Order: sequence, then C-alpha cells, then structure tokens
Amino acid sequence: MFLLDDHEVVRRGLCDLLQAGGDIEVVGESGSAAEAARRIPALRPDVAVLDARLPDGSGIDVCRDVRSVDPDIKGLILTSYEDDEALFAAIMAGAAGYVLKQIKGTDLVDAVRRVAAGQSLLDPAVTQRVLERIRNPRHEPDQLKALTEQERRILGHVADGLTNRQIAERMYLAEKTVKNYVSSLLAKLGLERRTQAAVFAVKLGERPPR
Repeated sequence: MFLLDDHEVVRRGLCDLLQAGGDIEVVGESGSAAEAARRIPALRPDVAVLDARLPDGSGIDVCRDVRSVDPDIKGLILTSYEDDEALFAAIMAGAAGYVLKQIKGTDLVDAVRRVAAGQSLLDPAVTQRVLERIRNPRHEPDQLKALTEQERRILGHVADGLTNRQIAERMYLAEKTVKNYVSSLLAKLGLERRTQAAVFAVKLGERPPR
C-alpha cells in the first residue's frame, strides 16, 4: 500500500494503524502529489490511499495519472470534506473508494482490505448517475460543444464569479491546472477575458453542467 498525505504526523499515524494487523504493508509514502504520481507506478502497490487536497494538487489527479499508467493499482480517496464535486471527480478518475477522514480506524483498515480485494466502496446509485451523465449529456448550445466536460464545469464556476483558486479548491485541482483550463475554454469560445466568458455563460440562459 502507498500513502499520500501532506501532513507527516497523519502519515505516521495511518502507517502504524494500517500495519498493526500484520496483513497490510506500507511500501511507500509521500506528502507531495507530484512525487506520489512519480513513485506509485514504480512501486506498484495494490492500493494507494490518497489525500484529496494537497498543496501542489489533488489525490484525485494522482489517482487518474497513476491508473492511466497502471490500471491494476486501486485508488482510495481520503478527504475531510463530503462534496459531490469531489465524488464525481473521484469516480471519473477511476477511484475504487471515497472515504471521509472522520472514518473510524478499524473501518479504514477494512476499507483498504476491501479495495485490495477488488471491491468498490462507491455507492452504485451514485456511480450509475455519473455514467448516465456521461452517456446522455443534456442538450447544449452549439457554442459549448467544443468544450470538454471539465471545461464546461469550470465555465459554470467562472459564471458564478469564482476565482481560479476558489475553482481549484471546489474541484480538487491545482490552481495552475484551472488556469490552463480557463485559457483553453477562452480560446475555444473565441474570447479574451474571463469576464466575457461569464457573460457568455449567463446569456445562454442555461448554466453549463458542473
């Protein structure tokens, strides 16, 4: 198992907790998203327990990156916040589970064991709604068709007046990643400024899905 959390004291506590039973071995740990994304595929743990929010990114992004390299590695997202946006992102990233940090220690150990055994801890009903949203997107104006799902969601947040930093926190992305998405959607829409994008989204009369 690999452990990603930006607080050393949390990592130490989780390592002791998870290894106490004798059937789970922590093969690596990191406090950085970039380092974790680099090390996890090389170590090939059965399960990676990933903190959702990190100073340099998101455990959800790490999950997506790692599974694109090795889909056999299972991701378990550990977060302090119950957030539909993050849950959607976790499912899209291929995570096998999404649990709150308030979880009891014994329940977390059980969650790791279940994920390692190939089980999913995600609510099937929620997963089904996400899949339906992907398969049957609602009708959208022609101007939005050039945008990716992520860009449309970010456009909705821009229309709400959120800054890049606020969008990054809401969507569990790095601020630089959000900035790149905003630049991309502006280029696709033929606009120069985010204020123009906000006005554009409001004028559509129907907010993009977020």
